[in-house]
Amino acid sequence: MRSIWKGDLSFGLVNVPVKVYSATESHDRKSYQVDSKDGTRIRYRRVREGTDSEVDYSDIANAYETDSGETVILTKEDLGMLPVQKSPEISILEFVPTDQVDPIYFDKPYYLEPASKSPKAYALLAQALQKTDRLAIANFTLRNRTRLAALRVVDGVMTLQTLLWPDEVRAADFDFLGDEPEIRPQELEMAASLIETMAKDFDPTEFEDTYQVELSKLVEAKSEGAEAFPESEEESSADEDSEVADLLAALRASVKDKGASESSSSDEDEKKSAPAKKAAAKKAPAKKAPTKKAAAKKTAAKKTAAKKSA
Repeated sequence: MRSIWKGDLSFGLVNVPVKVYSATESHDRKSYQVDSKDGTRIRYRRVREGTDSEVDYSDIANAYETDSGETVILTKEDLGMLPVQKSPEISILEFVPTDQVDPIYFDKPYYLEPASKSPKAYALLAQALQKTDRLAIANFTLRNRTRLAALRVVDGVMTLQTLLWPDEVRAADFDFLGDEPEIRPQELEMAASLIETMAKDFDPTEFEDTYQVELSKLVEAKSEGAEAFPESEEESSADEDSEVADLLAALRASVKDKGASESSSSDEDEKKSAPAKKAAAKKAPAKKAPTKKAAAKKTAAKKTAAKKSA
């Protein structure tokens, strides 16, 4: 990986030299726009409005509007004068409990690598964060913008997760929030039961981007002149099954379906043990022999008693 930023992670009088790496990458297939008629590639040009004269990238500036509606043009040199761009530090402002930062604020993650010869200070801070179960809230400048971030440890590596600013997160303002629908106890209990049947530990490797997988199939099939997704003769009956008028009935059906799938393994075990049970049942009649011996003893006793009386 290639580092995109280098500086110091500082809190108090402690400075930890680090390098910053992007922690994510796109797995989307690369594409470009073409004319659908003949495949000619589409190009974009930066031209002056109302004319066809092209403008060089170096001559392009940004226009901002003031509160009064006036337009102000700022060049790259003007933006370079901002004081925040001169700070080479990731400044830790405070340490907060992990559960107090809602995931809705999380933006882009970056890995931090120790940039000094001795990683002791880096390891010390990482272990301290894990032991206290806290996040470090920090701010820093990356690509000409001041950013708020949360510092946490992921698989032994300190990860800087940029956060959205409070005014970047919209408030949920919907009409249904004022309504209080009646939830029956049976519905709530059944919903909780369904959640429990599907509960497990999260493993991200169990999931894949099915869109990209199917897109790859389509691209390869198209290049070979074949059909990527032939129509299946089996028609799905999901529409009929999903048309359940009552929510409680739908939940019951879901729980029943989950329970049936979980009990299928136990049914197979019973089927495997059935032959052994039948064999044991066939041997059972052999236990009747003692009754014959008991009858013979009773007959002999009667004969002996008859002789004595004679």
